[in-house]
Amino acid sequence: MSAVSNSASTLPGQQQQPTTVENGGVGGGVGVTVTAPDGSERDPSDYLSITPLGAGQEVGRSCIMLEYKTKKIMLDCGIHPGHHGFESLPYIEHVEPSEIDFLLVTHFHLDHCGALPYFLTKTAFKGRCFMTHATKSIYKLLMSDYLKVSNIGSDEMLFSETDLDASMERIETVNFHQVQDISGVKFWCYHAGHVLGACMFMIEIAGVRVLYTGDYSCEEDRHLMKAEVPQVKPHVLISEATYGTYLHDNRVTRETRFTGKVHEIIRRGGRCLIPVFALGRAQELLLILDEYWSQHPELHDVPIYYASSLAKRCMPVYLTFSNAMNEKMRKQMALRNPFAFRHISNLKSIDHFDDIGPSVVMASPGMMQSGLSRELFESWCGDFKNGVVIAGYSVEGTMARDILAQPEEVTSMSGMKLPLKCSVDYISFSAHVDYRQVSEFVRALQPPHLILVHGEETEMGRLHSALSRQYENNPTYQPKMYMPKNSQKVQLFYPGEKMAKVMGSLAMQKPQVGQKVSGVLLKRNFNYHLLNPRDINHYTDLTISKLSQKLSVPFTRSFATVQTVLQQLCGVDDVTLNQGVRFSLKVYSNAITVTLEDGICILEWEASTVHDMYADAVVAALLKSEEEKDEPSAKKAARSVTDVSVDVDFGDCMFQLLCDIYGDSSVSAHPEHQQVRVKLGAHSAIVSLNTFDVTCEDADLKSNIEESISKLKLAMKDCLRNSTTNS
Repeated sequence: MSAVSNSASTLPGQQQQPTTVENGGVGGGVGVTVTAPDGSERDPSDYLSITPLGAGQEVGRSCIMLEYKTKKIMLDCGIHPGHHGFESLPYIEHVEPSEIDFLLVTHFHLDHCGALPYFLTKTAFKGRCFMTHATKSIYKLLMSDYLKVSNIGSDEMLFSETDLDASMERIETVNFHQVQDISGVKFWCYHAGHVLGACMFMIEIAGVRVLYTGDYSCEEDRHLMKAEVPQVKPHVLISEATYGTYLHDNRVTRETRFTGKVHEIIRRGGRCLIPVFALGRAQELLLILDEYWSQHPELHDVPIYYASSLAKRCMPVYLTFSNAMNEKMRKQMALRNPFAFRHISNLKSIDHFDDIGPSVVMASPGMMQSGLSRELFESWCGDFKNGVVIAGYSVEGTMARDILAQPEEVTSMSGMKLPLKCSVDYISFSAHVDYRQVSEFVRALQPPHLILVHGEETEMGRLHSALSRQYENNPTYQPKMYMPKNSQKVQLFYPGEKMAKVMGSLAMQKPQVGQKVSGVLLKRNFNYHLLNPRDINHYTDLTISKLSQKLSVPFTRSFATVQTVLQQLCGVDDVTLNQGVRFSLKVYSNAITVTLEDGICILEWEASTVHDMYADAVVAALLKSEEEKDEPSAKKAARSVTDVSVDVDFGDCMFQLLCDIYGDSSVSAHPEHQQVRVKLGAHSAIVSLNTFDVTCEDADLKSNIEESISKLKLAMKDCLRNSTTNS
């Protein structure tokens, strides 16, 4: 039963009470908990839990767990570029993969999808995995190349080519802005910039929205559009914090510094190494260098090599998904292929490289932990004429990060010490947001809660402090910010407002305030609907079934005796004789059909609480009549009032009925007070065993108990009448 209210609904979390934050420790699932100050118990499903299994105060192995309303979603599943084997995986031992509903992958970089083949094929994960079309197309090529170039033993490999192929079958694709609504979870994605196909996921569960940015860039470059700012505002924003409070140079300044540094190394007769990831920033740098070489004829004799067969294989993907690029690039592609470079050659391997004179080589991987970029670096680092230009973000523990500190010597892959004499310069072309872009993004969305991930502890702390200072005196917006470590949980209380939508025939008339509406309450995902039972077939996929009951009772007396017994029980007017193939009697407004056949009395009825009670009364009356068949008349006359009340005690029947309706634990007898007490939640009712009157403050509970007693009296009125006559 539901009361109709004219109050307006609110978004979940808008009327949330002031919260307190408890800072937990690191690991073991201990986390940051946001609770109401009254400390009252809450429904566990009303807590939105966000736990980094990777990228918590670190860069690498991005993997965020989101849990709300019994739904579990994993966001990204990457590996850490500074580790190998199982050490590079996220902390997936803290979750049960079989309980995860969805896995959403933002883009194809290894630190966001590198653990995907392992997770999809070697764990108990049975959910669904989604990414954009471009990401899936490049994912297969990138992971296959990773298997070939990884400088680790087979015993440390997390997956095989067969596992990779199997993972492809598990991955589903989603278009940008396409809303998926599956089992009560809605999600859709926005353009994130960063790399081709990169997206930000907006997830909505029971009205609560969470935006996970992955890696994103709010600055348009030569070929990619900038990240979109969603028009729908999230309640929680999970944002990368890679660069902390660092500010990028503007694009023109950055490109001028880059081309100037490359030209400087060439002028001194050196070789310029640019370690890059095979896809992403590499395409941006190739466009810049090809244009610069076209404008400087004196450089035409200096070769530029792009040492990545993977990039060559992926180039058709760039041409296919040109709609993910910016407008300027789309116009160029309508005229010619801008990636058909005039001054850049592809280098298959180091065996095909003639290392004679000045040259520029772009080689992967970008952090030089292995592969061709590491081999060339070890070959060239001892000559002061040569130079290395680091153009992207480098994770701590990798060679690219180590040489930025300008050490005197470095350790080769074979363990030898090599002198570092070449120049090392850092010019950031990283397509990650800087402090200015993060600040503007937060200001545009104004999420009540901001969770920072994908950033090293120091830089993330600086960003947290800077944003806190920015909004500490803002009277209209003061976000709550968190920077959890790996396995540290953030819990936010979002109870929402549970409302039932009245539909069908129940909604034909305009309700009045305070009016009670009775019907069947249906829950579909996280929406409630109140329907007349007759409308269920029209508004749902459910069907209404009727359960027919049949009960056989031994009865050796005549059919006329059956009719007499039922007339005494129900009254003459409520017993109908049907003369069909066989004689039958219908009692209690045709609810129960009674037939007599070969000494067996058969009762048939449609199951319901009331009809079952009627059937019990009929059975009791028939058995009593059968028992009295051979009893001497003198003994019958000697029966006392007490005997009758013992045979049919209304108080006992009422007590049993209330136990059946409300449960044994909710009903208790108190004979010393001649009372039966019913406790249902916060409400309680008292039934007098003398008068059978009901005392209760809750009108609904009182009405229900009175109705049950009334129906029981109707079913047993014959017994009560006999008791009154004998007395």
